Amino acid sequence: MPIDPATALAAPPRSAGISWDHKDVLLYHLGIGAGVPATDPDELRYTLESRLQVLPSFATVAGAGQGLVGGLDAPGIDIDLAAVLHGGQSVRVHRPLPARGTAVSTARIAALYDKGSAAVLVLRAEAADADGPLWTSDSSIFVRGEGGFGGERGPSGRAAPPTGDPDRTVERPIREDLALLYRLSGDFNPLHADPGFAALAGFDRPILHGLCSYGITLKAVVDTLLGGEAVRVRSYRTRFTGVVFPGETLRIRMWAGDGAVRVTAVAVERDEAPVLSDTVVEHG
Repeated sequence: MPIDPATALAAPPRSAGISWDHKDVLLYHLGIGAGVPATDPDELRYTLESRLQVLPSFATVAGAGQGLVGGLDAPGIDIDLAAVLHGGQSVRVHRPLPARGTAVSTARIAALYDKGSAAVLVLRAEAADADGPLWTSDSSIFVRGEGGFGGERGPSGRAAPPTGDPDRTVERPIREDLALLYRLSGDFNPLHADPGFAALAGFDRPILHGLCSYGITLKAVVDTLLGGEAVRVRSYRTRFTGVVFPGETLRIRMWAGDGAVRVTAVAVERDEAPVLSDTVVEHG
């Protein structure tokens, strides 16, 4: 059996040193669409090293995404990447992320759920440097065809959708080459580049990384409702409810509340097919 629940859950945390610098941050920001228009002062805070701030979602790729990679390579886990879909993601930052850093990332399988036709892995990665904790990241990974092992089904509640008119709505075009650029930050799953591999996974063409949509959406919230100040973000969570194809347009709706922004994202060209749901940005 490709997933051995007892072995996976009993495995000790795996730690690895990670490092990054301004070039990694700049590449990540470009990979989520920053820099348009290229000379816009509001964009230069993502694309020019002398003004650089770091979006908290960068935590998902820091060190080439070792937290996620380390979890999928854990003892008791042997899965086909064509059967993998990213189900949800959360990041909590304990302080603003530096544009250059060295840290230790510790990854483990925090939970393993049996959904019948699929298994869900919750991979937790915690990063800390010499000054203390930096971030905690949870990734929920669906593995099709690996359920039925008799485990707990796990939480199934969904947040009630936001009501009333959104406070802001923005659209973000997805360039046709964006997945090819985003993958240079560390996620080389061929699902996002190879049409033949995408067909094996049931798609007629490569899809955008869910974490790319995740980053695009956070940047939209920061730029629109948080005054462009990434340091105000405390945590960010979402559930991936659909895919985005390069060349499409994300429509992002935001509802501002007390210390939090509720968000939805849909694909405009496919009759507003849901992309992100249960999405909340907590801020100071």
